[in-house]
Amino acid sequence: MSTSAKTFPIWAFFSLLTNGILMLAVILLIWQQQKLAAFFGIVTSPEQINLNNSTQIATPDLGRRHQLTYQEWVEILKQEAKVAADQRPPHLTILAGDSLSLWFPPELLPEGKTWLNQGISGETSNGLLNRLKIFDRTQPEVIFVMIGINDLIRGMSNEEILDNQRQIINYLRKTHPTAQIVVQSILPHGAEEASWKGRDKLLAVANSRIQELNQQLQSISTKKGVKYLDLYPLFTNKQGNLRREFTTDGLHLSPEGYIVWRSALQIYGEIELKSQQEEDGKRLKVKG
Repeated sequence: MSTSAKTFPIWAFFSLLTNGILMLAVILLIWQQQKLAAFFGIVTSPEQINLNNSTQIATPDLGRRHQLTYQEWVEILKQEAKVAADQRPPHLTILAGDSLSLWFPPELLPEGKTWLNQGISGETSNGLLNRLKIFDRTQPEVIFVMIGINDLIRGMSNEEILDNQRQIINYLRKTHPTAQIVVQSILPHGAEEASWKGRDKLLAVANSRIQELNQQLQSISTKKGVKYLDLYPLFTNKQGNLRREFTTDGLHLSPEGYIVWRSALQIYGEIELKSQQEEDGKRLKVKG
């Protein structure tokens, strides 16, 4: 056996295997995007999307959502989390992050779960860390976290971002010990094809830097004992940039982009999360 084989971490092998299967499965679904879009009747503008989930947890009337202030968003998320905590819906799954999570069309989220969306437009890792307590009283099965692109746009260092990510993971593990925590990779941007209003700041962040940050984030997730879902390769073109058909402006996702994300969540849930839940259940029976 070679020296490199002896030193190759076993966790890295299984991580590569899982994400490799995931990537292959999602790629096979990409060609069906247009059919899926027509089938689901995807909403194409944020103002048309309602924050409902599969069990119809009551949510406040958001009105002109895109004009809400950050604090107004926080208050809305507090109300939604309170409803979830009081009602204890089955299979509660939380999306925590920024606008990419926020604008996830509810009708595209995988079925069989109650989804609580805790995303805020423009959110940073520090902002998310400071508001995690909002859903302390909920009892989620899974918490998906995607955060970091706004930190990069605002000029934060990798060290600052990763430190906040560590604190987010630590907090969630302590507060929700029975939940499966899944850290998702930061997505690429459209580079020169981007038309987002903050294009100059976006272009100052190289996609190669995002890749490096994701590698460090994966390592941290593994050391902390949480899951890591590598979405990055599913969204890139040959140049390593966000694929044009998956974005509306080089930063935010198009309906087709959300279909890819949905497929990844669904497949990952079946391959990784479901098997982990079954193993946990077996261990509990043995202890009993």
